[in-house]
Amino acid sequence: MTVGIVLVVLLVCASIFVNGWTDCPNAIATVVSTRVLPPRVAIVVGAFFNFLGVLVMGTAVARTTGGLITLDLSSDAARTDALITLAAAQVAIVVWAVGAWMFGIPTSESHALIAGIMGAGMSLNGVSSFNWDNILKVVYGLAISTFAGFIGGFLFTFLIRLASVAARPKKRNANTFFSFGQMGSAALMALAHGAQDGQKFMGILFLALIVGGVVADPGTGAWNVPVWIMALCSAIMAIGTSIGGLRIIKTIGIEMVRLEKYQGFGAELAASGSMIVATVFGIPLSTTNTKATAMMGAGAARGINKVNWGVAREMIVAWILTFPACMVLGYLSALLFRTVARLL
Repeated sequence: MTVGIVLVVLLVCASIFVNGWTDCPNAIATVVSTRVLPPRVAIVVGAFFNFLGVLVMGTAVARTTGGLITLDLSSDAARTDALITLAAAQVAIVVWAVGAWMFGIPTSESHALIAGIMGAGMSLNGVSSFNWDNILKVVYGLAISTFAGFIGGFLFTFLIRLASVAARPKKRNANTFFSFGQMGSAALMALAHGAQDGQKFMGILFLALIVGGVVADPGTGAWNVPVWIMALCSAIMAIGTSIGGLRIIKTIGIEMVRLEKYQGFGAELAASGSMIVATVFGIPLSTTNTKATAMMGAGAARGINKVNWGVAREMIVAWILTFPACMVLGYLSALLFRTVARLL
């Protein structure tokens, strides 16, 4: 059991690292692509506000993610099966995310995590292992991240343009204003990312420690996640972002759509606002989907041809494939791990 707990914790940490490597850069892509902040400074800002987001936004999303499937903890054998299930889900995330990163395609580790857990859970008791109330929140999150991001990015940018035309500011003054505005909106975006993705992964890590008997099961009570788990998740994400973030920033912030400072400001307000509201209600939201669609909406506000729809199409295809691919990977990994466990 002890070896199993250590293995699962290491795999969860690997998933958090991959999230920072391939997903967290989406939160800071805009402020880098508009040249408001250099990449390294943006990463430091992102790391700090990620941690703050994990710390101050409660644990509603963590509880939703940790309760996607029902795990039997009635015996040592059942707990071992539960640990195998969680380990298999993490393998699915890492394999899928690293493959997408090699092609510079931003994928949603949130959806990879959820799909991997669902697939691994199906290896236990089929769809009867699903907690449908929590999965329904995931469906809500899919709709919010796709449509609210694009519509919000379009509307915020459109309204900012109208206000700017009415005020007739000098271009230099406007750029200065929106540069400072983007510093604030980028910090808010990183805070929202920490509140969402940080909570998702700390929820799984906390669940693994519950399954392993390291911490007490809170049952239906509040999830009082220890601060050290929050700090660990944030630190690993920051390390991942510093190592692999530039490739994703290039794809989403330069190749997909080039934004002016006021557009970046509008996109970040739309995306972070959607994510913070969803966090309050415990709805898991994809940072990648929400931020990318908000940037598409902000670009489209100046004309539909301002978005490179070829790159956008590749991203959308990757998002669509994430759920079935990670469910299959999670399911097969769980079967493989159980076979190996029986042989040992």
